[in-house]
Amino acid sequence: MKIVENQSLLSYNTFGLDVRAKWFTRVKDVEVLVSFLKKNKRPLFILGGGSNMLLTKDIEALVLKNEIKGIKIIRDFKHCVHVEIGGGEVWHSFVLWAIRKKLGGVENLSLIPGTVGAAPIQNIGAYGVELKDIFIKLEGIELASGRRRIFYKKDCLFAYRDSIFKKTLKGKIFISKVVLRLDKKPRVNTSYGAIQSVLDYKKIKAPGIKDISKAVIEIRSSKLPDPAELGNAGSFFKNPEISQTAFRKLQREFPNIVFYDLPNGKVKIPAAWLIEQCGWKGKRIGHTGSHARQALVIVNYGGATGEEIKAHAYHVIDSVKEKFNIKLRPEVNII
Repeated sequence: MKIVENQSLLSYNTFGLDVRAKWFTRVKDVEVLVSFLKKNKRPLFILGGGSNMLLTKDIEALVLKNEIKGIKIIRDFKHCVHVEIGGGEVWHSFVLWAIRKKLGGVENLSLIPGTVGAAPIQNIGAYGVELKDIFIKLEGIELASGRRRIFYKKDCLFAYRDSIFKKTLKGKIFISKVVLRLDKKPRVNTSYGAIQSVLDYKKIKAPGIKDISKAVIEIRSSKLPDPAELGNAGSFFKNPEISQTAFRKLQREFPNIVFYDLPNGKVKIPAAWLIEQCGWKGKRIGHTGSHARQALVIVNYGGATGEEIKAHAYHVIDSVKEKFNIKLRPEVNII
């Protein structure tokens, strides 16, 4: 592996922040990585697509850029297949591969930025589907030892935008490959968000997975700014889940509150609604602010530092806490 010193990470994070890595290398081969880790003495930092992180400072470590590629069917059953994907593959490119192969299960997750290796860390989800719904297993490399480990679904401790890789194993496992289950005869999911409205507008009566993907892309593109044009990391906050008791109290004070009942008995409140009610949607402070079309998104208008963006995020958190007594939690990994 070729190691570069003092590497700018400007083009490797979607907020467009010009922080630097003390050392930087691209990882394209698992065997080379394993061999390297067994003799490594440097501190390490894993980088995927840089789309779900806020870098507030330079990285005083060797940045391992995951560029392990490859997509292949490893098991073929009557109704489904198991697909092995390299951790460095771009997630949306994999979704498009699945659609070309007429394999369903990931079409609702179209246009989510980042790499396949980062998907289990976040347990990515959108429009009624989460990664855990199709997850089989992954291969991870322990940074401390170079040992290969296999993690099945139960090992990952998946939760809402969460996993063991954001908790006890945070920053300790390099995800080299992920195995997912895709369906040969998929049942499309149009029940969440505006998917059905888009299909109705286009007069699509019997949608397939390609139609669902196109609808999701259209919806996301209309709401979310393109990081190539305006630095951002997508949704910055998780949607909070509260108890029925807390919700009833809140509903008495705010009768028009938007909410969703959850199977676990809790109530989900859209973070975007809470943020809008506090007057943050479209509000700009200096070089950063909350996006005008989607309050969940914090953007870099150009020249913002990671600390500025972080400060804006915590101003939003404090105001929502003061008005609704709900503490928003960042979905983005703040470093």
